[in-house]
Amino acid sequence: MSKTKITVNNNGSIRLEGDFEIVDKSGAAYDLAGREIVSLCRCGLSKNKPFCDGSHNGHFEHDAVAFALPPKK
Repeated sequence: MSKTKITVNNNGSIRLEGDFEIVDKSGAAYDLAGREIVSLCRCGLSKNKPFCDGSHNGHFEHDAVAFALPPKK
């Protein structure tokens, strides 16, 4: 299985690239129609949730800068 890359974009979506599956709360898989790249909504404004439709433009601000999580307890 290839590695999946997840990118948290500034002021926008979370981009998934690679080999992945997205399921709903009951475990049913979304039909991604063979896509290997999708963007997930972070702002809550998309009319196509959980997928991004660009509705965040001008309505959502977040500078995505990586940081270390504290050690596991």
